[in-house]
Amino acid sequence: MTHASELPTPDTHALQHSQRLQDYIIDKIAVAGGAIPFHDFMQYALYAPQLGYYSAGAHKFGEGGDFITAPELSPLFAECLANQVQQVLKTLPDGIILEFGAGSGILAAELLLHLQALNSVPQEYWILEISPDLQQRQLKTLQQRVPDLVSRVRWLHELPSTPFKGVVLANEVLDAMPVQRFCVEAEQVLEYYVNFDGKAFVWEMRPAQDAALQSFGEQLRECVPTPYTTERNPYLNAWLQALSEPFQAGVILLIDYGFPAREYYHPQRDTGTLMCHYQHRAHTEPLILLGLQDITAHVDFTAVATAAEAANLEVAAYANQANFLLGCGLTEILLQHADKQEAREYIKLTQQTKILILPSEMGELFKVIALTRDWHEPLLGFVNDDRGRL
Repeated sequence: MTHASELPTPDTHALQHSQRLQDYIIDKIAVAGGAIPFHDFMQYALYAPQLGYYSAGAHKFGEGGDFITAPELSPLFAECLANQVQQVLKTLPDGIILEFGAGSGILAAELLLHLQALNSVPQEYWILEISPDLQQRQLKTLQQRVPDLVSRVRWLHELPSTPFKGVVLANEVLDAMPVQRFCVEAEQVLEYYVNFDGKAFVWEMRPAQDAALQSFGEQLRECVPTPYTTERNPYLNAWLQALSEPFQAGVILLIDYGFPAREYYHPQRDTGTLMCHYQHRAHTEPLILLGLQDITAHVDFTAVATAAEAANLEVAAYANQANFLLGCGLTEILLQHADKQEAREYIKLTQQTKILILPSEMGELFKVIALTRDWHEPLLGFVNDDRGRL
């Protein structure tokens, strides 16, 4: 873990951008008449139009950005995922793929490439992306990697209003949703607010006003020591309900880092899971480097399952990333590459495989949950279904 004082100093252009976002949030605080809840601050920091971390044009993904996702790390991830997607699409002839937040576009490109090899390319591949800059980057990636399939890709700014069926993909999307940060004390539940003291953004603690948060905190008090700081995603139910409405049939795959509730709210995890990423350094100071750093929280997969059921979706399967990729044929895919690749490239693939599946890397921390509607076949990637942990 990096201390904030050890982080690289942004260049002049980045600092100017950060100052514009700071001024934007200061105005929001003034309009509110004082401190704002942290989930509002996180919303502005990540998604303020043209200014937020995901709305502006900074390079975020890959080796030159702030973090590397599994699709950026290795083409093996998309190749495994293609096997799972093919299983679904072959029973839904008119099915499409809808990907949330496609990042650099590498997952979309690699997935289409492998589905083409499997004779399972969908008629349409939808990408829901709010950032114009990332849309352009995704288009460029697709034009370079799969120029003959770009015509099948459609960009959306919001969820479709017309019914559709197929596969929905959200890789590292839930962790970027704004969260309520709160502290359970012996006598009360306090929510974290953010104010500006004239020099910097600062924390303020206020009694929780949100009834759902208050109730959740009081229940949590029964099983954790106090004081206990953690997070809760207040948008999860509405997001899954909105997705559920036009979704007619198929499979929703949510891939992210996190835990079931009993691990997420473990008594020893008393400072929460809030994390920031800046130039491949992780730290815990979300009130600095506005617009220049990612702010995330781990995912409570029990909450995801509960919200899915409330949205009339079936929780069909749950597994860690290692078991999911192995179920999708990772071992067999790697062996196939052994016959095609030069020794140096194959060694590189084996090193990537270790990062994807080792418990000390991404294999255990990352989970995959499958939500379905009118889908009744066992899913390829979930031979080792772990729903009992939820």
